[in-house]
Amino acid sequence: MSGILDGKRILITGVLMESSIAFHTAKVAQEQGAEIILTAFPRPTLTERIAKKLPRPAKVIELDVTNTEHLDRLEGLVRDELGSLDGVVHSIGFAPQDALGGNFLNTPFESVATAMHVSAFSLKSLTMACLPLMGEDGGSVVGLTFDAQFAWPQYDWMGPAKAALEATSRYLARDLGKQKIRCNLISAGPLGSMAAKSIPGFSDLADVWNHRSPLEWDMADPEPAGRGIVALLSDFFPKTTGEIIHVDGGVHMMGA
Repeated sequence: MSGILDGKRILITGVLMESSIAFHTAKVAQEQGAEIILTAFPRPTLTERIAKKLPRPAKVIELDVTNTEHLDRLEGLVRDELGSLDGVVHSIGFAPQDALGGNFLNTPFESVATAMHVSAFSLKSLTMACLPLMGEDGGSVVGLTFDAQFAWPQYDWMGPAKAALEATSRYLARDLGKQKIRCNLISAGPLGSMAAKSIPGFSDLADVWNHRSPLEWDMADPEPAGRGIVALLSDFFPKTTGEIIHVDGGVHMMGA
């Protein structure tokens, strides 16, 4: 039985733990026929260890998306391993501790700048680094957001950073459409990932889903978000770009 990513070559960032959305994206992508390559920072050895739990072996490349040298060498490293790319998964976000947890009004710009660089501008940086690897048939870039329409408890400057990510994705979609490259985001509900655990008071935010989600939400199950990403990487959304698909149990559309 063929998979929806048969013959696709996909670069996936952000595999840190088995609970990472990126890990489940990689797993489902392989199950659906893709060849994948992973990037990791700051501990590639950790990702290499987690990658052994995937259905098939996957090469891991060290990549700091704020490091120009790392971005410049990415094309050559991926070309040596896969030859070309059909898709890129951006699963990267970071904010210093003083930009989270109720400190919004007192966060210094240096910390805000770090959050914006790593969490939003890196979507453009990563996409441009991978662009030469995508051929005449184009490809699909998929990132991860946490609904930036709202001000969430404890999320603080990651909220504006995600808003910037969402806008960046739209502008990439605008400028890369002529090259047949689609840029979309998955807006996932809260999950017990490494990123979530770094947010003070995250349980307060996540508790919203216990009361407002029409579909039962399981914080311990990242696979639905991973499946959403794989769907957008496939050819089943050939004319969808600049879109944000919610995989959040339906919370995004609920009123009071």
